Amino acid sequence: MKKLRSHVLRALRMLLLIYLGLGALLYFLQGTLIFGADPTMTTDPGARGWAFEDLHLRVEGHETHGWYIPLEKHRGVVLFSHGNAGNLSYRLEHIALLRSFGFSVLAYDYGGFGHSTGTPTEARCYADIAAMWDYLVTTRGIPPRDILLYGRSLGGGPTTELATRVKPGAVVLESTFLSTADVAWDMPVYRPWIWLLSHRFDSARKMGDIHAPLLILHSPQDEVIPFAHGAALYRRANAPKTFVTIQGGHNNGYAAAPKVYESAWEYFLTPIFGPNPGS
Repeated sequence: MKKLRSHVLRALRMLLLIYLGLGALLYFLQGTLIFGADPTMTTDPGARGWAFEDLHLRVEGHETHGWYIPLEKHRGVVLFSHGNAGNLSYRLEHIALLRSFGFSVLAYDYGGFGHSTGTPTEARCYADIAAMWDYLVTTRGIPPRDILLYGRSLGGGPTTELATRVKPGAVVLESTFLSTADVAWDMPVYRPWIWLLSHRFDSARKMGDIHAPLLILHSPQDEVIPFAHGAALYRRANAPKTFVTIQGGHNNGYAAAPKVYESAWEYFLTPIFGPNPGS
């Protein structure tokens, strides 16, 4: 009996060590898993023939890099917060789409991405987007009502946070989450370590503090952020709000059904920003 008890205790200790070891590994790797920052830039807007301003703003002792890409005849400016992995140089197609909707674009990289120095954290992402907002409003003198906040995937976190603090013309959230803890809960392998998450981006808790017109886009075929996240964010949001079901996977919602996608944006944008001057 003593021998059996000894074997059981040894097995339990081993399981505990494995649990603690995996927890420690995930804790130290969570920044890589959540952000996936790539410091290597591959191109810039000049490759598309677009005039642009290269921005380097001081944020928390570091530099946050962005591109301000003006459109001669625009109906507003989009402050674009991109998803995880890569950097700005991977987002020219998406910036082109926003320009086709009649907007100048300010796109930026979080700390550690592209030319932005430092390390990505939840707090740093919030500071990055706040600095970009201040640049638009204070330096360029753009009225808040002419600014559209747009966040895709991870970018929904900082976009939601900023939208609780300022009064933009409108907010668009695409393929984004309730929180990173909720995303982890959807993956059973990560559930035991949710309490270790340092970067939570708890957008669900903040939705009731957004008072600008809101558009949420999400696809039932999204293989990264379940459709239920977008639907639940919509339920928590204040009116006026619009939810549109798009098609395709996490990163190809526009390409899978462009007419649905474009119509959703135009239906939402026109009453707020007027007709597209380029249409």
